[in-house]
Amino acid sequence: MPKSIELLGKDEPPPYIEARAQGKSNFVIVVDHASARIPRNLGNLGLPPAELKRHIAWDIGSLSVARHMSDALDAHLVAQNYSRLVIDCNRDPKVASSIPLVSESSEIPGNRNLSAADALARRAGIFDPYHEHIQKLLDERAAAGRRTILVAQHSMTHIYKGVRREMHAAVLYNRDRRFAGLVLDALRRDPGLIVGDNEPYFLSDDTDFTIPRHGEARRLPHVEIEIRQDLIGDAAGQLLWAGRISSALQDAERVFVRSAP
Repeated sequence: MPKSIELLGKDEPPPYIEARAQGKSNFVIVVDHASARIPRNLGNLGLPPAELKRHIAWDIGSLSVARHMSDALDAHLVAQNYSRLVIDCNRDPKVASSIPLVSESSEIPGNRNLSAADALARRAGIFDPYHEHIQKLLDERAAAGRRTILVAQHSMTHIYKGVRREMHAAVLYNRDRRFAGLVLDALRRDPGLIVGDNEPYFLSDDTDFTIPRHGEARRLPHVEIEIRQDLIGDAAGQLLWAGRISSALQDAERVFVRSAP
C-alpha cells in the first residue's frame, strides 16, 4: 500500500459540511457533488476557471436546494465539500471514473498520470472522511432506534453533449424501488412536470456509491433525486424546488410508514 500524502492544508475547508445535526425527522439528506472547490495544491487541475463553473465540476444548485429541504423537513444534511473532478464521492474508488480523465467532453489535465500515492491522498483526504461520517451518523441513528430515510440530492445539466433534456427532474433507484416509487408518484401528480423514472441516469453499483453503500446495504428506504440545473440556478428556483421535493418526500413518507410492517 503506497503511503498517503496530505491533500488539504490545515487552513482549508473540511471535506464535508453538515447542517441540522440534531434534526428530528426521519430524513437524512446527502449531497455528493455540492461544491466546485479544488484543494489549493492541485491548482485548477489544469482547467480554465470557466470549466469549474460547469456541471462537470459540481451539481449546480443542489446544495442550496438541500439546505432549504433540511430546514423544511428538520433533516440532518451532510454535503461533500470538494469538486467531483478531484475525486467523485458517488463513485466506488475502484472504478475508472472515480478520478476522471475526461468529464463529458472536457479533458482533466491535472488527473493524468497520477501516482498511487496521489490517488490515495485524494481518497484519504476527501472521499473517506465524507463516507465515514455518513456511516457514523447512520450507525448512531440505528443504535438509538431511529427510523432513517436516505435522500441523495443531485442536479443534472439541461444540455448534455448538445442535446437538451426536456424532463424537469428524475427519480433514481437500483434494486429497491419501494420509497423511490412513492416519491415519483408524488412528483408526477403535478401535470406540468416531466419526471424521469431512472432516466436520463440509472442507479447502479458501477455508477453510484452512496445509495448502494449506505441505503441498500442497510436496507434503508432511500431515493436519489436529480433536478435540472437551469431550474435551480437562482434563489427563487432553489426555494421552489426545495418545497416541491420536500412535499413529495413527506407524502411518500406518510404512505411508506403506513405500509411498513
